[in-house]
Amino acid sequence: MVTVNLGMLHYVVDHIYGALMHRAKLTPPFFSRGWGGTKLDLLERMIGQLFPDIEGRNWPPGLIQPIWRTVWETQTAVLREGVFRTPCDEELLNALPVESHSARVAFLSPKAVPPQKLACVVHLAGTGDHTFHRRLRLGGPLLKENIATMVLESPFYGQRRPILQYGAKLLCVSDLLLLGRVTIEEARSLLYWLEREEGFGKMGVCGLSMGGVHAAMVGSLHPTPVATLPFLSPHSAVVAFCEGILKHGTAWEALREDLAAQTATMTLEEVRERMRNVLSLTDVTRFPIPKNPSAVIFVAATDDGYIPKHSVLELQKAWPGSEVRWVTGGHVSSFLLHNGEFRKAIVDGLGRLPWKENPS
Repeated sequence: MVTVNLGMLHYVVDHIYGALMHRAKLTPPFFSRGWGGTKLDLLERMIGQLFPDIEGRNWPPGLIQPIWRTVWETQTAVLREGVFRTPCDEELLNALPVESHSARVAFLSPKAVPPQKLACVVHLAGTGDHTFHRRLRLGGPLLKENIATMVLESPFYGQRRPILQYGAKLLCVSDLLLLGRVTIEEARSLLYWLEREEGFGKMGVCGLSMGGVHAAMVGSLHPTPVATLPFLSPHSAVVAFCEGILKHGTAWEALREDLAAQTATMTLEEVRERMRNVLSLTDVTRFPIPKNPSAVIFVAATDDGYIPKHSVLELQKAWPGSEVRWVTGGHVSSFLLHNGEFRKAIVDGLGRLPWKENPS
């Protein structure tokens, strides 16, 4: 009975947090400016081209050349920050706000260890994670395991946030798809840079919530095996915005008015169905199985008010050989209390990859 009560408490905490963030109307809702017009049409076409074309597996990462500066350095570790132009093609670049054209990363790595004996994990941002700090805190203790941490600042976040956007509340539905597609491009380019330019012996990609969805996509599409570590993540954004707490923070009326201006009068139910169809493009079960599914470890929460259990299990079923680990808690409490389990999953996922024999 105690376990049940604690589980209910975690679930309630998620809903209280969600009510404060999304129902109290203290900030604008998601997608207050509608669907995104022609940008949404472009992204639906571009993302749709990934399926069912098997060539998505060999989609080559773009080449990048980050410009680095040292933030601090000790006898055992160094933290650098880098900037590079996003490797997206011209169509995507033109769709991006100008503030997002340059990517920013933080790179925390051990010293005095040859790169071929090091692993590095690229950490992707969850919803509202605008800075490097939380992900650096997650990765910092892994230095003693000879695991470096690369933290990517997402487009539309941090210094890449459009001037008219309030916090993490994206203005248009197209921004969500654009954020994901560009994050995938940049993360895969960083993994390629770590392998080819720096010669790291193993690579991985992880993320929490939205960042976990993107990590799963990157792990699926990367041309070489990487440890893939989605934490507290759904199999699709449909779950978050149409089923979970975020549905209360979505500007459904603005979306209805935007559609009604283009076609006939729309009901809210028809608007929600249109959202489901658009966000089905983020369904990771449609993506190819990663090259080494045994190096895929999901960490999910038992009483998550944002991500239902069935969503996690759908992706595990679609990727035979992957593993799900459950932590006791909700979305918010697990985010705060289970960093040790996230680190263990990172170590174990990397441990299931072979070291590269001849890094170049």
